[in-house]
Amino acid sequence: MEGADPVDTRTYPAEHLRDFARGVFAHFQVPDEDAALAAEVLSCSDLRGIESHGVARLITYHDMLAAGRINPRPKIRVLRESASTATLDGDNGLGLVVGPRANQTAIHKANFAGTGWVSVCNTNHYGIAGYYVLEALKQDIIGWSMTNTTSLVAPLWGAERMLGTNPIAIGFPGNEEPDIVIDMATCAAAYGKIEIATRRGEAIPGGWAIDADGRETHDPFAMIEDGALLPLGSQREQGGHKGYCLALMVDVLSTVLSGANWGPFAPPFALQQKIPERSVGKGIGHFFGAMRIDSFIDLDEFKSQIDEYVRSLRGTKPAAGTDGPLVPGDPEREAESVRAARGIPLVMPVVEDLQTISRATGVPLD
Repeated sequence: MEGADPVDTRTYPAEHLRDFARGVFAHFQVPDEDAALAAEVLSCSDLRGIESHGVARLITYHDMLAAGRINPRPKIRVLRESASTATLDGDNGLGLVVGPRANQTAIHKANFAGTGWVSVCNTNHYGIAGYYVLEALKQDIIGWSMTNTTSLVAPLWGAERMLGTNPIAIGFPGNEEPDIVIDMATCAAAYGKIEIATRRGEAIPGGWAIDADGRETHDPFAMIEDGALLPLGSQREQGGHKGYCLALMVDVLSTVLSGANWGPFAPPFALQQKIPERSVGKGIGHFFGAMRIDSFIDLDEFKSQIDEYVRSLRGTKPAAGTDGPLVPGDPEREAESVRAARGIPLVMPVVEDLQTISRATGVPLD
């Protein structure tokens, strides 16, 4: 892959792509409010520079809806509930709709009871985990978000896919300084980055993935063709056991707690991916948490301390050859400021996917 040609891109205004996505969802009889919500989640990802989870995913949503694998008009049900907890059944709806509804339930419970915790089963891919904590931060609430995904990650010292990329996010509101927003996969690299590498014709760094024989690979196609991603930290010596344990934690909270499919039994989020031989629950699962800060400490005091925390981090002596430490959320904030003004750059394979969708649905792209 060395010497690959420069990447050809096309840039679209964020609003244009958001309207296109909304039109595509509406084409499949997703209600207007839900279609707008789903498009908003995708747009948030593109604006924040997380290219793998924005409109690049729209082709998969299109294919799954067209094949009848996702319910466009779900009736979300409460399976059990207390003042501060709930378990919801997403009725196989778009995770981009079920997730935000469940997240708002957690926030509502936090406003009422001090904390809110919501597990969800029978749902689908919900976009970036960070979207949900950003919604909580709008109300000065600490937000948690996590989900399991199709199995793509090998357990430590394993050579086959047993866990999902299983992201986790949490956000802490600041006052004068930016909020702290932690949003990460529990594997060495999100699968979307493997997809982007294939679209760009690029090699992947060492420590990201293994091939079908369990050997480390730099070829993204070797991972896709019966290989696996590695846990965060990669090998034991680099802390791979920590990423493995975090992935397992997310899996249990998102699935075993809600009644969704765990580990290798999680259903695929692509038509070409193999469906597991059996099911141990319903769909995939999410888990959301919300914590009202004044249930623990004065809100202004907390936010002032977060400001001081951020300033202390920024004041750290820089490592040689760097500009100094980043605060979690900095790269996404920088990307958003640029992309909101200049538009969203899309590599041509993604543009071609969107053009395919446009022809199939009649929703104009260009």
